[in-house]
Amino acid sequence: MGGPLSYFAVAAVRDSTVWSASEVDLSGVADLDEVADRLRDVDQDAEVSLLFIESDDAYLAILRLDEGEDLRVFGSDSTFAEESRLGALLLDDIKTPALALDEPTGETPATADDEAEQPVAEPDIDPVGEADLLADLGISVHRLLALCAHEGMLPADVTAEVCQAIGCGDEIEELREA
Repeated sequence: MGGPLSYFAVAAVRDSTVWSASEVDLSGVADLDEVADRLRDVDQDAEVSLLFIESDDAYLAILRLDEGEDLRVFGSDSTFAEESRLGALLLDDIKTPALALDEPTGETPATADDEAEQPVAEPDIDPVGEADLLADLGISVHRLLALCAHEGMLPADVTAEVCQAIGCGDEIEELREA
């Protein structure tokens, strides 16, 4: 397993109407349950808790808890588990590959404007986990996978785009600039 990689972990939590964000320290975590506990500790009463973990400008993992329960995990690339202890901790237990970009998602066909902005898929990534974990927040499976596969798109860019779309972009950006 590879050596330590740099990471940025930020939680976005929502009560009934308002998003807030805070950085999360994952040093010393021993397993996925401890990561989930640190996410719960951000706001015990949050309706939705998201944790975005960007690693080494190459990998993104997103964790979601609804009302502190039912942990769901998505990883932008299964290789993350091979590259670092943190990646292995987050993604090793995930056996479900995410839908491929060319698989049907049940969404309506893209409009001409959407097609102009469609990313070029990066064939070397292997997303895993629950790519639909943000669908009820307005980020479809296809959009999440397309963002992760877009050539030149860094994990920080994906996080920023997702957070802007769900309504917590400013809060995340403030933390990143601090």
